[in-house]
Amino acid sequence: MAVAVVQRIRLSYSKYWYAYAMIAPVVIVLGVLVGYPLVRGIYLTLTNATSLNVGRQIGVNHIPDSFDFVGLDNYADVLWGPTAYDRFWSHFIWTVAWTAICVVLHYSIGLGLALLLNRKMRGRGLYRLVLILPWAVPTFVTVFSWRLMLADGGAVNGLLSFLHLPEPAWLSDPLAQKAAAILVNTWVGVPFMMISLLGGLQSIPQELYEAAEMDGATAWQRFRHVTLPGLRTVSSTVVLLGVIWTFNQFAVIFLLFGSGAPDAQILVTWAYRLGFGQQPSDYAQSATYGILLLSILIVFTTFYRRWLARNEKANG
Repeated sequence: MAVAVVQRIRLSYSKYWYAYAMIAPVVIVLGVLVGYPLVRGIYLTLTNATSLNVGRQIGVNHIPDSFDFVGLDNYADVLWGPTAYDRFWSHFIWTVAWTAICVVLHYSIGLGLALLLNRKMRGRGLYRLVLILPWAVPTFVTVFSWRLMLADGGAVNGLLSFLHLPEPAWLSDPLAQKAAAILVNTWVGVPFMMISLLGGLQSIPQELYEAAEMDGATAWQRFRHVTLPGLRTVSSTVVLLGVIWTFNQFAVIFLLFGSGAPDAQILVTWAYRLGFGQQPSDYAQSATYGILLLSILIVFTTFYRRWLARNEKANG
């Protein structure tokens, strides 16, 4: 059996050596930038590594690693430890809620804008340019701008005061912090959905709408039976990407609140806080959060793809 596998590999290499040579640089780069950190992270989850017991270089002196192998203790502590709810499950619940709310807002607002921009109107090119700017501007510029506008006495509360509405403490009140994070992330994420869905709308044959209109279909019926099925492939892709990106959206939360706002921290920013935002840094716990995040997304993606395949089969 082993001999047959070796012979098959040799035959494949002799036949496709040029293709292997072309992809080798990519494989090496991915191995260095993704493979090694992943393996190292998994290894750290099985230890009690902190900033006090990891190897480091001080001048000409090298201090070796002194942490111990603890097996699955970190996973048990994170998931079922005495303070597991405060350290993991509360952030997990908020991360899931944050992801669901943001992706729903991204998709619904993006679809609405895409439907508007898909219609013939004067200045449509200018509207597209303006609406894509929040995505084109670097994220840190956008978030810092929103941070200034959401501060006490900022533009947002100034507008609310003018309208005689309550003025939340966006950057200090726990509930308002979560609302502010959703607001900023929606602003950042809608343009991508809009552009992607607009491309999907333009790929739907116009003849389908004309045929439906001749059959007496209303605008809602055309949207339900022509537009949504025509966007099924694009929608499934952008929703999956939106879930992955939002679940791991480090920049918005971190740049908006820094290491503060513990109630608004999602899992990825909480993992960063454990590994780099406290002393001593808990590398083992931070790596454990990272592996759990990866596992959650792998499970979600697997079930999501199976659900899509089942629906495609049922609709086909």
